[in-house]
Amino acid sequence: MSQGGCELAGYRGVAYQALKAAQVSIGDVIRIVRAGEVYEGSLMPRSELGDDKHVVIKLASGYNIGVRVTSDCKIERIGVGSKPTYTHVVREVGGRNLPRVDVISTGGTIVSRVDYRTGAVEPALSASDLYNAVPELSELADIRAHILYSELSENITPKHWSGMALKVFEVIRSGASGVVVCHGTDTMGYTSAALSFALRNLPVPVILVGSQRSSDRPSSDAATNLMGAVASASKAPFATVAVAMHESTSDDAILLHRGTRVRKGHTSGRDAFKSMNSPPVAKYLLQTGRLEVYCRDIQRRDPERNVELKNNFEERVLHLKFYPGMRAEIIDWAIGEGYRGIVIEGTGLGHVSRTLQDPISRAVKDGILVGMTSQCLYGRVNMNVYATGRDLLSVGVQPLEDMIPETALVKMMWALGQTDKVEEAERILKTNIEGEISQRTLYDDPP
Repeated sequence: MSQGGCELAGYRGVAYQALKAAQVSIGDVIRIVRAGEVYEGSLMPRSELGDDKHVVIKLASGYNIGVRVTSDCKIERIGVGSKPTYTHVVREVGGRNLPRVDVISTGGTIVSRVDYRTGAVEPALSASDLYNAVPELSELADIRAHILYSELSENITPKHWSGMALKVFEVIRSGASGVVVCHGTDTMGYTSAALSFALRNLPVPVILVGSQRSSDRPSSDAATNLMGAVASASKAPFATVAVAMHESTSDDAILLHRGTRVRKGHTSGRDAFKSMNSPPVAKYLLQTGRLEVYCRDIQRRDPERNVELKNNFEERVLHLKFYPGMRAEIIDWAIGEGYRGIVIEGTGLGHVSRTLQDPISRAVKDGILVGMTSQCLYGRVNMNVYATGRDLLSVGVQPLEDMIPETALVKMMWALGQTDKVEEAERILKTNIEGEISQRTLYDDPP
């Protein structure tokens, strides 16, 4: 919306009239005085889906606030600014004998910015855009960017896992020294587990990376997470799937978590990702560029190793989190719908109510693979301790040791995708393949 030379994108009603009277434009530095309070900052575009009574400014700290326009509100321009834009800069790289790292974009906050029409975070940046936005990457690796998907992580399905695994397989076969997969954080733990199983005999690291805050926010972790991921993919001595995210709220270090052991534990914190029942694989120190490796029992990097692709996933697998009062009909429904597997997230050592034992028994007899995990964040299931657990064992429920529920779900999908025989799928499910099961879980305070 423009009138009288004032460009006021997204504003309407009361707020538009107040800004129009002050003769200000998007990007101008303005002062708002209201009820004795003074606010100063750059005028930002307004979400078209928002109300018509607030003016949005970006403070010197970098944060945006909305100021309600009232009858005693005074707005004045105190500086001329420019409209917020995103400019793509072409940057030539290569030819400097750096390791080649392929960056595969699938979507998520790390490849997103604010859509000022709606006020929401939208997938908008390609992996190439991120490379241009983080010039430090040019000192770490010879980047080759690929746009595979532009999906927020809640839209990712097992079919996307298969596609990601195929793309990673292809770039490794074409000579990549490491691979980075940009992904939304909400389901990144599922995808990291899926790639861990689908890519066998890896010769180089495959690092998933995301961000909790979009790249146009001053508190964004996108650039630093990406730097840690690219550096690790280029020089890490191990060849496994890992997730690279902030160790803490500061910009000191990026932790690398084993792809089958990681869980998102906070909705918005930069240090949301933690390794479960396992130490992190490594730490990348942002100030020095040093990579500290913690996990020794892990496959070493070997460019001569031939990667294998096994990217079939069976989608007819149900993840059930037990709760008091859960009705048995849901298990009978799964039987009737032709589901091939059920992962139960039981209480404590691996329990559900006795009312579910008969339908679970029917599911097993019908050829459905049923595995038990725990709702507890740490520790392992032990179904031999109490009668409830022993009863479930007797009807054929498989205890899944200290595997976290998300990994158990993905692994069951993968196991059933490799064979039509439930006995073979059971064997695969209970075999430690990518560090998802340990022989012993030590009691310790959670990290």
